[in-house]
Amino acid sequence: KIPPPTIEEGDGFKMLVSNVDWSDYVGRIAVGKVISGTAKIGDSVWRLRSDASPERSKVSKIFEYSALSTNDSVEGVAGNIIGLSGFEEVDIGETLSCDPEVELLPFVEIDPPTVMMSFSVNDGPMAGREGDRVTSREIRDRLLREARTNISIKLEDMDGSADFKVNARGAMQVAVVVEEMRREGFEILVSRPTVIKKTIDGRSHEPFETLYLEVPDEAVGGCMQSLANRKGQVESMSANKGRTTLQATIPTRGLIGFEFELLNLTSGEGIMSHLFKEYRPDSGDIRTRRTGTLVSMEKGEANTYALRNIETRGKLFVGAGEEVYEGMVVGENPRTEDLPVNPTKAKHVTNHRAAGSDRTEALTPAIKFSLERAIEYIAPDELVEVTPKNIRLRKRILDSSVRKRESKKTSSQ
Repeated sequence: KIPPPTIEEGDGFKMLVSNVDWSDYVGRIAVGKVISGTAKIGDSVWRLRSDASPERSKVSKIFEYSALSTNDSVEGVAGNIIGLSGFEEVDIGETLSCDPEVELLPFVEIDPPTVMMSFSVNDGPMAGREGDRVTSREIRDRLLREARTNISIKLEDMDGSADFKVNARGAMQVAVVVEEMRREGFEILVSRPTVIKKTIDGRSHEPFETLYLEVPDEAVGGCMQSLANRKGQVESMSANKGRTTLQATIPTRGLIGFEFELLNLTSGEGIMSHLFKEYRPDSGDIRTRRTGTLVSMEKGEANTYALRNIETRGKLFVGAGEEVYEGMVVGENPRTEDLPVNPTKAKHVTNHRAAGSDRTEALTPAIKFSLERAIEYIAPDELVEVTPKNIRLRKRILDSSVRKRESKKTSSQ
């Protein structure tokens, strides 16, 4: 038998906001369990916060939840999970009460956003072909709507540009939003995640996390080497029945792309989780990608003849028959520099033939990135082009000559 919900004795209404929702008709909705008392439509309710004075509002609507349905109600009673509207602003962790002098209900603080990514309009040569929501206004409205219900995401307009800065708890969280947007018909450009730094006592500080790993014993050496390369410090380690558990402290920057490296090191058997710990002084340069890229210098359709020659230089990200454009990343260069290539180059046709000249060789299948992998793979001077049908990697500056000039300016500074 399921026991009844626990409630506090007392007549006064009291509720802890555990979630927030949004309705285009009634605005922000505070969702939580009623600890004591009752709330009715028209009642005056105080919004209590630890960092501000109490604010008074009037309940305009009450919602009750049953299974997956939401129903209107005239009263919210103690022990029930309800939704209240009538507040201009309300956030998770705040206390709603009929008495402004009541003690705040205890609440576990939510970890602050630690990474930032920029969203912008798709300005590539293929813009508008695969999606129907391509304007900056549509992108901004969609991100604002997301920020109303997802309290761990913060949206900021970037001065002097049409880009939007999205602060979040991690790259995966933003990737979920981007995936939802592409399914809704959006075309957007997304940057690589960068950490949100703070200046404390005149010195730059960055977020650090506590990382928990569970890996096979034979993969421990590779994992510890990877953590060292990413400025991680192992604090404890224990082995049990062929598997080893590690606890480490690592900069948030060092976690970008680490999940996929862990999968490779452990053949898919590694398990990881991480929690925000604190801000510490900047830990210095961290290189999470040690390869360059193969960048297309022509626009057109990639063909087998050209790709076979390019394949000798590195790994391919595109296959024969796919559309490419200047500045698009079509492969990975094992060396650190970027290499311009022409995947559209056709075979020179002559009326002479040699034995075996028409023999075809199959190309190695192109690497196809998931959205999360693409976001964490790209370098700071690259972007992910996301459309309803494709995920492409490209340079921020598509024109190769302009890109070279900007690179020289940056290196000379």
